[in-house]
Amino acid sequence: MRPLSMLVVGSLLLLVAESAAQTRSTPSSANPALSSVQVSAPARAPRVYQEQLDAVRGVYAMSNGWRMKVEPAAGGIWARIDRRPAMYLVALSPNNYASRDGGMAMEFQRGESGDDMLMRYVPDRRLAQVIVVEARLAQR
Repeated sequence: MRPLSMLVVGSLLLLVAESAAQTRSTPSSANPALSSVQVSAPARAPRVYQEQLDAVRGVYAMSNGWRMKVEPAAGGIWARIDRRPAMYLVALSPNNYASRDGGMAMEFQRGESGDDMLMRYVPDRRLAQVIVVEARLAQR
């Protein structure tokens, strides 16, 4: 009977050692800076008024030969290049607009007369490439 009791005591010691190893505190809990998480919300989109949207409305003649029509929309603009589908761009400021995915950005009212526009876009997300196209207001 003695060997059986020794076996039971030994297995109990192994279980106690295993459970103690699982409940041991980790070094990261000792440092509160490592265990905290900080979350910040994106900045709220600025309010853009109708007269500011009307200032960028029009047809732009682009330096690459394309023509772009810009129409105001709630909180941003719709931009249609030639016969392609229109893209919605969110207002970042009265003169700056960007697509929600970040693939296109436009800056209006540039140049001395305020009739110039600069567009940056990523043609293919698989490539690290940004194309910059300048445009001049052709028609309001």
